Amino acid sequence: MSSRSTPRRTVLLSPLSSAASAFAAADGGPAEPAGSVDHRAWATFPQWSAGRGAGTRVVGGDRPGLVVDRPLGTLEYTDPHTRTTTRWEYATWLSPVRTLPAPATEIVVSWNARTPAGTWIQIELRAAYTDRTRSPWYVMGRWTSGDATGDIRRTSVDGQGDHKSSVSTDTLSVDALASGLRVAAYELRLTLHRRPGTALTPTVWRLGAMASDIPDRFTVPASRPGEGAGHRLAVPRYSQEIHKGQYPEYNNGGEAWCSPTSSQMVIEYWGRKPTREDLAWVNPSYADPQVCHAARSTYDYAYQGCGNWPFNAAYAATYHDLQGVVTRLRSLNEAERLVRAGIPVITSQSFLATELDGAGYGTAGHLMCVIGFTRDGDVIANDPHSPSNAAVERVYKRRQFENVWLRTKRYNAQGQVRSGSGGVCYLYFPLRPTTRQARALASVGVR
Repeated sequence: MSSRSTPRRTVLLSPLSSAASAFAAADGGPAEPAGSVDHRAWATFPQWSAGRGAGTRVVGGDRPGLVVDRPLGTLEYTDPHTRTTTRWEYATWLSPVRTLPAPATEIVVSWNARTPAGTWIQIELRAAYTDRTRSPWYVMGRWTSGDATGDIRRTSVDGQGDHKSSVSTDTLSVDALASGLRVAAYELRLTLHRRPGTALTPTVWRLGAMASDIPDRFTVPASRPGEGAGHRLAVPRYSQEIHKGQYPEYNNGGEAWCSPTSSQMVIEYWGRKPTREDLAWVNPSYADPQVCHAARSTYDYAYQGCGNWPFNAAYAATYHDLQGVVTRLRSLNEAERLVRAGIPVITSQSFLATELDGAGYGTAGHLMCVIGFTRDGDVIANDPHSPSNAAVERVYKRRQFENVWLRTKRYNAQGQVRSGSGGVCYLYFPLRPTTRQARALASVGVR
């Protein structure tokens, strides 16, 4: 999007670090920037079984997951967005402690699940700091794939913090970076809810977290074109701008819908689409009703927008045998590796109009989809901030794109220091990727 009516986060600053230089290969190959990114997921039968369930059960098959078995009891939840208090049965699962290979300053959790009407899930995280203390349990999302009457409203939770770290929408961040405090380990907790007395259950197929420590920088080291040069993926093109003014209850279309529009493009690239029944609620006079459906399905009632990163990944994974994660990449060479394997990359960036030639706009936060690279290594992107579907595909200069995407700090039009995403992206891919796709994903830490 070119602007946000609701701020994405108050800050997304990464730690001060002297390690901001690139490490070039001895043969002069592509540079790999400094910084640590650890992505860990629980998705297989043995991985789920390694956690501690209370009232839950691990189910096998082609897509192992976690379900309600025998609820622990009931609880009351007052939905802050509807003011309705409802009683729910619940069961829990606790992950093994994940000790990080390098301490982190930020963590983003993502999940893939199915929640039939009358069910929902809560995802929590507890951090262990390098000073040997622990954070409280932070709610990283209360999520349902639908919004049927009587269900909860999908929401992040504001106002969480312990004076060492805090949660902004979907990201846990260490507060006082200069203190040297970092996150050394974490654990995740799932709570599965259903209407009392029913056999309903959510099914959680994948749960993971991306923990990172990216050098604090206004400018990132340049990479040279690599294996993606000259390759382009046939990703459908959808404009967010043709939806301007549609559905004010989901943040009014247009500039607020960059994230779901990008998500829908990639979902359809993988051959998945909403059903006719899914789209029955959309005004028949609106073009591309699937984009409206994506906006409704990713809307965060606390954030009051569709840009919650994990909510977008979770929406993608509601489609048959599709997985979605939120992670960080450290260079365009990593994006090239994925594109060359057939995996588009949805990137998050912010920039002034003068910093990205050909965009024609500036933004405090915007999602677009990297679908390929020219022979010279410039970025081919499906940019939803376009006046029509036909105008969505753009070519952006490699150096400019890489910098506005990977940097963690920037100046706004008033000369004030603001944050950048530090290489955040969404990756959507099949449950059974090809060998090449699995290797490309593993090379960026996603398994």
